[in-house]
Amino acid sequence: MEGSDHEDVSSEDEAEAGVVDGKSAAASLLQDPNVMAALQGKLQGMLGTNSGYIQSLPAPVKKRLKALKKIQFESTKIEAQFYEEVHLLECKYHQKFEPLYAKRSTITKGEYEPNEDECEWPSESEDEDESALAKEVNEKAKLEEEKKAEEEKDVKGVPQFWLTIFKNVEMIADMIQEADEPALETLKDVTLTFSEKNPMGFTLHFHFGANDFFTNEILTKTYELKCEPQEDDPFSFEGPEIIKCTGCTIDWKKGKNLTVKQVKKKQKHKSKGSIRTITKQVKADSFFNFFDPPIVPDDPNAEVDEDTQALLTVDFEIGHYIRERIVPRAVLFFTGEALDEESDYDEDEEDEDEDDEDGSGSDNDADFDPKKAQANPECKQQ
Repeated sequence: MEGSDHEDVSSEDEAEAGVVDGKSAAASLLQDPNVMAALQGKLQGMLGTNSGYIQSLPAPVKKRLKALKKIQFESTKIEAQFYEEVHLLECKYHQKFEPLYAKRSTITKGEYEPNEDECEWPSESEDEDESALAKEVNEKAKLEEEKKAEEEKDVKGVPQFWLTIFKNVEMIADMIQEADEPALETLKDVTLTFSEKNPMGFTLHFHFGANDFFTNEILTKTYELKCEPQEDDPFSFEGPEIIKCTGCTIDWKKGKNLTVKQVKKKQKHKSKGSIRTITKQVKADSFFNFFDPPIVPDDPNAEVDEDTQALLTVDFEIGHYIRERIVPRAVLFFTGEALDEESDYDEDEEDEDEDDEDGSGSDNDADFDPKKAQANPECKQQ
């Protein structure tokens, strides 16, 4: 018996030593960059692969799935018609919004002074200020208030209304350089027009006052929309998408072009070895590059390099945001109230992402196997 026990202990020691050696070998392999690269390649190749449930279905079921996809395609075409009518409805209602936008513009530019009734709007901060003043009223305070009110009479409209809005919106603020601000201070209004068809789209109109930089009174940016499923990927359709944008020519005053800068560069003569300094004009970061976007090829099959595509993606996002959010709710972006609402939406999106990470979004898996879900005791319906 004792001999047997001794043999068992030896066997356990040898097995444990084998495990340790195995771990050491595995650790050394993982430190090999070639092995790691191969492993990462294998893992990346597995990403997005399905579980095989769809492939395992019987042939008659697969045929029914094709019929369902054909029905889905017909549904997608109807959805495109729906969005076309939505666009026409948006054009119709924009005509009702325009008088309100025009009145807003007369106030911000100082062309119209709203009366007391038009200025009546509840404000918690003003109520608090009034109650505080009621407790500390004295002659000196009254005189200072009267003097301040007299000075403020000279202020027209809402100074830097649109510049403040653009600086409040992060994606636009990133475009604005310090040199751009004097020109943007003269931006009086941003308006919007729609084209119903051929092509469907919209144009942003930036109205400027007299300034030291360019002579244009209006700068425009036009966006074209596509509202039909792609032939090669019809089920990716989610509504109208921007496919092209066109800027305008800015008539810069001499030496005032904000989109270029002069740089000095040294050149060495190939044979003589002498060095000379030349001045070269290069592209400069500026908000006004917004009006000179990359050219989108008319051929839908033409390839666009990654840098150009990245610029267009950001440009389309900004154009859509100005149209969809900023123009209709300008005063709320000026005060910052719209920005608070935007941050609330971001939090909701993050919550949804977290749900997907912990597995609660598994029903959205394109290859979701209901039998496996039922077999899993952790997947219970609430």
